[in-house]
Amino acid sequence: MATVPTVRGPVDVEELGQTLMHEHVFVLATEHLDNYGRGAWWDEEVRVADAVAKLNAVAAKGVRTIVDPTVWGLGRYIPRIQRVAERVPGLNIVVATGIYSFEELPHQYEHRGPGLFIDMPEPMVDDFVRDLTEGIADTGVKAAFLKCVVEQKGLTPGVERICRAVAQAHLRTGAPITIHTNSFTQSGLIALDLFAKEGVDLEKVVVGHAGDSNDLDYLMRLADTGATLGMDRFGLDPYNPTAQRVATVAQLCRRGYADRMVLSHDTACFMDYFGGAWEEARSTLAPNWRYDHIHDDVLAALRDSGVTDEQIEQMLVFNPKRYFS
Repeated sequence: MATVPTVRGPVDVEELGQTLMHEHVFVLATEHLDNYGRGAWWDEEVRVADAVAKLNAVAAKGVRTIVDPTVWGLGRYIPRIQRVAERVPGLNIVVATGIYSFEELPHQYEHRGPGLFIDMPEPMVDDFVRDLTEGIADTGVKAAFLKCVVEQKGLTPGVERICRAVAQAHLRTGAPITIHTNSFTQSGLIALDLFAKEGVDLEKVVVGHAGDSNDLDYLMRLADTGATLGMDRFGLDPYNPTAQRVATVAQLCRRGYADRMVLSHDTACFMDYFGGAWEEARSTLAPNWRYDHIHDDVLAALRDSGVTDEQIEQMLVFNPKRYFS
């Protein structure tokens, strides 16, 4: 039976249960935190305790797994996540490897690689594979999937190199991929085209933030490749209000695409994008952007729109299980 690496160790894929496929625990820039946060808006013990409380609450709603695509560029720091996971026994936390960049490579890879100043095989591939097969740093925690980005500017040289490294790591390990996309520029099509040319199994790809779009033709073009649609920003109403997200999911279910969608919020216990004013900003800009919005509000709205319990189970349980199998 297939197992999935989690922060507390491998879990049988059959035990993932209801899964939110795109959530963060913390989004932090290490240099921001270390130079301006500590002693100002960051208290480690307070934030860990707050995360424990929020994740225990969503576990009490029936969620058994969250998939956290926090990678380099979003502040991945596994020891902090381990502290949280130890105190949330009812919830699996699955973590990722990859790089989150809209345009440029991190400078640490800029001069190393094929044909570069230090001419060597692509170092990102080896780093990603090590995270997947041996563990992240010295934590013993293995990443379970890969993450990269194709945003509004498309395949800049840096973004293209990252995406190709992710594709190569997928081919070496079989690990699935989640890609952040911009639905307004329909960059998901560009991403899937690149992956297809690299030989990626598109059935192992989630097109992140596809749910920001209500363009059914675009969404069906993505899903018809075999990829899965990340309907994963419920509650982030400035990008697409919940009522419209619900209507789009319901339409796709009626058209036979329930097996090509996963649900989530893309929220976090804390994001430093707003400095110490995270809770104030979230409650003002997007008050429903929280881990329990799907279970408290969205599922009932989907049922009222004609989505069946079987289709909800497909999106919350069976599609995540297939992705990690």
